[in-house]
Amino acid sequence: MRHLVLGWRRDGRRLVFAFALGAIALGAMGARAESPDRAPPECREQVAAALRALRPALPAQCTLERAILAYAPGRFHPVDEGALPSPRASGVCPTGMANVANRFCIDRWEDTLALRRADGEVAWSPFESPLPGHVYVAHTSAGVTPQAYVSASQAQSACAAAGKRLCAPVEWRAACGGSRGDAYPYGPTRAPGKCHDSGVTPALALHTHDLNDPRLDQIEGTIAKTGAYADCVNDYGVYDMVGNLDEWTADPNGTFQGGYWLDTSEHGEGCAYRTIAHDFAYHDYSTGFRCCADLR
Repeated sequence: MRHLVLGWRRDGRRLVFAFALGAIALGAMGARAESPDRAPPECREQVAAALRALRPALPAQCTLERAILAYAPGRFHPVDEGALPSPRASGVCPTGMANVANRFCIDRWEDTLALRRADGEVAWSPFESPLPGHVYVAHTSAGVTPQAYVSASQAQSACAAAGKRLCAPVEWRAACGGSRGDAYPYGPTRAPGKCHDSGVTPALALHTHDLNDPRLDQIEGTIAKTGAYADCVNDYGVYDMVGNLDEWTADPNGTFQGGYWLDTSEHGEGCAYRTIAHDFAYHDYSTGFRCCADLR
């Protein structure tokens, strides 16, 4: 479980949370390097690979590049960055998606799910994990509670059912930083409260060990509706890429990005944030997603 194995937060919430559950993975306390210079060589190379993949979409002297360089994980975990599509002279995106530098499209809001049945689609509860053996379709819209409790494999299938795909890690970062390559969707430096980056620790409130308990995200001060933080948007018109929910990407080794409402900085700053501690099948109350697609 991510909330047990990634160690303590500087504000103490993770340490308190771990004690409340009665378990701390002691070997994970050093999972984050104190500085990139102290990270293992393979972790530093991973950062360099992330920048090589992203650089074609970055303007000169952008803060997103600096944010990525400022962080390296303390332990190596492979990440498949994917590749940026080549820019096109023109192209359009499906409704509800934003055009990222004429390279690809991305959902403007974190996604919800609908269950596909023989008689049509029905909305799926954002507080319930998808059930095996069923087809779910990803949808994006403003003013709704986004889907949590979802794994990367489930998100990938839902995007495919919608005629889209789960974003590659490099695509996700390119979209998050906007055309200026900012470290945050709204600008180069953190402005607390512009995105949903604080709130209630629900497992403590409910005294539960079950991080997939549907009640967790129904507590006030947890998950917010899509677009509720009007300033948490970049110049592509994409909302909530930092905070609210972690967002899965298509790395088959397991990578989610952007952070959730209780952690947007402990594993990288803002758009440079990512967690690599879980596999493609993992899910909990903080994991969500959005889809990408090719330009038409």
